[in-house]
Amino acid sequence: MTGWLPVAPCTPAGCARHTGAVRAPLPAALLLLSGCALVLLGVACVPLVRLLGAGPRRRLTRRWARAVPQAFGVRVIVRPHLPSGGRDSAPDGGELVVANHISWLDIPLVASVLPGRTVAKREIRCWPLLGPLAARGGTLFIDRDRLRALPAAVREIATALRSGSRVVVFPEGSTWCGRGGGAFRPAVFQAAIDAGATVRPVRITYRTDPHGSGPTAGAVAFVGADPLAASLWRVVRAAGLTAHVDVLAPIPADGEDGRRALARRARAAVLGPGDLLQASQTAVASDRANRPAESVHH
Repeated sequence: MTGWLPVAPCTPAGCARHTGAVRAPLPAALLLLSGCALVLLGVACVPLVRLLGAGPRRRLTRRWARAVPQAFGVRVIVRPHLPSGGRDSAPDGGELVVANHISWLDIPLVASVLPGRTVAKREIRCWPLLGPLAARGGTLFIDRDRLRALPAAVREIATALRSGSRVVVFPEGSTWCGRGGGAFRPAVFQAAIDAGATVRPVRITYRTDPHGSGPTAGAVAFVGADPLAASLWRVVRAAGLTAHVDVLAPIPADGEDGRRALARRARAAVLGPGDLLQASQTAVASDRANRPAESVHH
């Protein structure tokens, strides 16, 4: 544990529970195979996709990323407010996409609407299936175990933004179950300020019905020491899961507010006015237990 590695209070036993319908083992196993096969196909096709132009490459990435959650049995509903009349190209100076973090499913969900270079913890490089895919997709791997690595990480992200890249980060610093959320760590927002980039908030919610009125889908929560295999099996066993992705209005990073104020504005946009107070109380309790610090994490 380091000062810039926050930990959510969520645990698999306490948070990752599904209260709705459950699939039988055989259909669930078939979904697991189809989802893993689609991820493997993505890994195998990365060298060929890199040969395409920027536009076709983004479109193909979005379609593949949209198909991954669906292959695992999760319905996806996107409510986009994309820049430039719906086009997903990053504006001049780059775009920093910030989203709340609940599950490994968050990664393809964000990529399905705003594909870019994801900031991830170094350990993900060693994950089966997802690790090779992340590495080939240009992921920016960050060493969270060394506090001295933080300034270099911020500079690397700022350089990517200056080049016009879109960078995707989950600034809560850890996964949460979805019923609460952590503070947005301000370090990554300094990179956006340094690069003159735009901040694009994205809200991700999981429900047990397509209209978003059902209970939070705890089955997708990938929290604590939850093994990836256990999380995968829990997702495919849970029937009726729906992921809602809200692409929110951009926030300019060239004002006088500074990184902490910018982080708070982005967090308020992502959490929404209805959930902000409850999440703030949960985040304060977590920060007191883990000591406030800045973090760049996926």
